[in-house]
Amino acid sequence: MTNNSTPQARPAAPIGGFQEVGGHRIFVYRSGSGGPAVVFLPGASAVGLDYFGVQQQVSQFTTAVVYDRGGTGYSDALPLPRTAAAVATELRELLRAQHIPGPYVLAPHSLGGFYAHRFAQLYPHDVAGLVWIDGLHRDWDDFMPPAMRLAAAERMGTDPEQLAQLRPALRAMHTELLAAYPEHIRRSLVEAKESDEWTRVGIAERSNLTAPAAELHAGPGLPDVPVIALSAMGPDPTQSPETLRQLHDGRRRMDAALMRGFTHGEHRVLADTVHHRLCFDRPDAVVQAIRDVVDRAARA
Repeated sequence: MTNNSTPQARPAAPIGGFQEVGGHRIFVYRSGSGGPAVVFLPGASAVGLDYFGVQQQVSQFTTAVVYDRGGTGYSDALPLPRTAAAVATELRELLRAQHIPGPYVLAPHSLGGFYAHRFAQLYPHDVAGLVWIDGLHRDWDDFMPPAMRLAAAERMGTDPEQLAQLRPALRAMHTELLAAYPEHIRRSLVEAKESDEWTRVGIAERSNLTAPAAELHAGPGLPDVPVIALSAMGPDPTQSPETLRQLHDGRRRMDAALMRGFTHGEHRVLADTVHHRLCFDRPDAVVQAIRDVVDRAARA
């Protein structure tokens, strides 16, 4: 692992370090010990350190890893979008280079669900369990009305001028969500999330949803490992009541259907938080789900 220096004009990581993978540097921060190791896969516009709070609690009972996939966060810039296979292969190489033995419990949030799914397709023997943190699933479009399907989502939130107007509100939100983090981590994240570079990366990732879903459909199913799906279904003032009802109904049916594919699959609904706040409002639920899957994987 190299030190924390990064190329000029890129935000400096406040903690952790870098591992070279495939000729570029990947940001990684690990804590704790033992196994199976838990690996957090961030959502779009999120980075590994967004999960620092839950990572620190998980590190009390096993190894916990956060990282930024290539082209995002504190990792080196790469052309986006990338295939799910490229992201999954990169993650496996990173874990091996860091000498973190598998199999792993993958904890994907949002878009991270696509990359965890591809990892499990390519390397099923390296997966001990899954904790689906309101994650995307390849069958999303089968459960959602047309206005909420992946192609429609790709067209939303991709206007740089509109995002620029939202920056004060987004800064306030990030400051509030990260309030309990150590000051140097909180300050670095809040400032970096306002940068043009991280904004462009978020747009690029959110505008590439249908391609990875098709990639996953072309591959096998998930291995039969212990799985818990957390579905965030709390009130959301940014959505109309009817839109929210349809979204919650689709999410509930989708995650329940996903769990039926596993011998030890469990679906837990959280009615007091929403998608982007889940790990901040309910770290207890996230950590408990991870602990339960780690325990079940160890027994298996």
